[in-house]
Amino acid sequence: MKKDIKKLVQYYINKFDTRNPFELAEYLNVEVMTGPLGGRAGCYMFIKNHKCIFLNEDLEDHERTLVMAHELAHSILHRKQNCYFIRNQTLLLTSKFEIEANTFAAELLIPDELISDNPELTAEQVARLAGYNAAIMKFKKP
Repeated sequence: MKKDIKKLVQYYINKFDTRNPFELAEYLNVEVMTGPLGGRAGCYMFIKNHKCIFLNEDLEDHERTLVMAHELAHSILHRKQNCYFIRNQTLLLTSKFEIEANTFAAELLIPDELISDNPELTAEQVARLAGYNAAIMKFKKP
């Protein structure tokens, strides 16, 4: 069965009245820790029946939010899989899990209204308006 990620994201937004991935993680009992991760921007791990997200302490705010949304997606969609966000590569990966996580992040962070309220803007401009890399828009569903 194909996951309808757009509907799933909307469910969480409606249920918890937020698009903030950090707030959603708190509501969903996902533990979030920040620290040095080397070349990794973040990772999701299922440890002793606990959902854990690790974020690189060197991330700038918008990148941190994007990585958090991506890793939160793994905690929801791929609960028992360990997944890593590699800086400058994860938005380019083609694995099913990474595409699903990127789609979840795009749907969470780029509201449909941002697109419909700015019809004159290109996808890249919409991404920049929201504060993210243009690559996220290839995962945004109409």
